[in-house]
Amino acid sequence: MGKTIAEKVLSLHCGKEVKAGDIAICDVDFCFGQDGTSSLILDRLRDLGKSPIFDRERFCMVIDHSAPSPNQAISDVHRRMRGFARDYGVTIYELGSGVSHQIIPERGLVVPGDLVVGADSHTCTYGAINVFATGVGSTDLAIVATSGKSWFRVPETVKIIIEGKPQKGVYAKDIILHIVGDLGSDGCTYKAIEFCGRMIDTLSIESRFTIANMSVEMGAKCGIMLADEEVIRWVKSRSKRTPRPVAPDKDASYEEIKEYEISKLAPQVARPHTVDNVCSVGEVEGTHIDEAYLGTCCNGRLEDFEVACHILKGRKVAPEVKFIVCPASREIMLSAIKKGIIKVLIEADAAVLSPGCGPCVGTHGGVPADGEVVISTANRNFKGRMGNPNASIYLASPATVAASAIAGQISDPRKYL
Repeated sequence: MGKTIAEKVLSLHCGKEVKAGDIAICDVDFCFGQDGTSSLILDRLRDLGKSPIFDRERFCMVIDHSAPSPNQAISDVHRRMRGFARDYGVTIYELGSGVSHQIIPERGLVVPGDLVVGADSHTCTYGAINVFATGVGSTDLAIVATSGKSWFRVPETVKIIIEGKPQKGVYAKDIILHIVGDLGSDGCTYKAIEFCGRMIDTLSIESRFTIANMSVEMGAKCGIMLADEEVIRWVKSRSKRTPRPVAPDKDASYEEIKEYEISKLAPQVARPHTVDNVCSVGEVEGTHIDEAYLGTCCNGRLEDFEVACHILKGRKVAPEVKFIVCPASREIMLSAIKKGIIKVLIEADAAVLSPGCGPCVGTHGGVPADGEVVISTANRNFKGRMGNPNASIYLASPATVAASAIAGQISDPRKYL
């Protein structure tokens, strides 16, 4: 019997042949923590009686969740991270660098065929470039950081085939919201997902990141795509490491195979307060909004800003709407400035934040008031996600968010394209 991508990657990293259901102790290629989890990682390293990192080139910390710091307690965490990085010679990406899930592939730190763990649930994003990447807890990450190894139960795999050509105004975010709505937030719990199909083949790397990013919103351990020529080009332009692409065998065994034909799909929206509460934009069109947010590790990339810019150019955000924009990295912000995108967004009355997670995690920047309604390009909308359990969050594509910001209510982006 052949193997899936997940089975192959874990077999290669544990030095023996393993299949779904087996336990594997694997060598890890890269690991990291962010400022929401690194304090606990450093605590666990102290408890273990160990501080040195197994390989300083294969571990980093990122200040992204609360950057700049909103209070003294978080400032103390940042200071502690900086001190550890200085004392042990490890890389720390300072505030303003951007979101870990953009920085790590952007800087060429991971390549196809890698096994990566991060102390953040959206580590699965790197599956877009053929990486088995998954989030773990801070204690597990501390053990990986000091040993270079982690244990895994080899996951069963669900194969998702996406076919068809999307309509105007339908983007990668709409496609993955539709799939999450169909399978449910626990539809792939501890499964690996293989995304494939002619639709995936036509997507930019940025759009593939958006889809892989939301694998965990179905409970998945990871979401992986093939490394086609475009992936290899993208990676080689950023990394000096040699890609080791992994493909499934033709006779690989899948727990389930799901097919989606998206030619007739309309723009999608996830309603409060669960990510799988998904509908077409027309079902919620006209809903008043108080805040619109463009950014996050899901949709804070250059092409997302280009889509929003196209809609907002020459227009103004509705007076009652707070429109907040946060690039996913410094590189993206600089590119958006160079292309004139930031100028267009500011002229439309956007508030542009320093690259990072921004309002998504609710620690600072854009916390909604009681009863307010937000439409966001983020990946989660449970109560309190943006810092206030008495607010309501809708999730949508950058195009739908930009259109809604102009209208002051949830709006179909196709009328602006």
